[in-house]
Amino acid sequence: MKVFVEIEEAAERLEDLIELALLGDEIVICRDGTPAATFIPIEKKEEAMDKILALATEGRKNVPVGATSNHDDVYNEHGLPI
Repeated sequence: MKVFVEIEEAAERLEDLIELALLGDEIVICRDGTPAATFIPIEKKEEAMDKILALATEGRKNVPVGATSNHDDVYNEHGLPI
């Protein structure tokens, strides 16, 4: 559910609004009746880490097997090869 609240009220009820967001509500902060920002819960760390590990396991699909990075064209701040 979306909960709309003006900035002044949000400042007074910040703790309550964060709790509502953690329960799944989307908190929409308004300035003079116009939506300006939202509070939504951050993913749980375990879920985020699972996504990162899955991406790492999947690898880069567009890189051919056995390809290596060639950095011969990399130079330092003096224009000399690294």
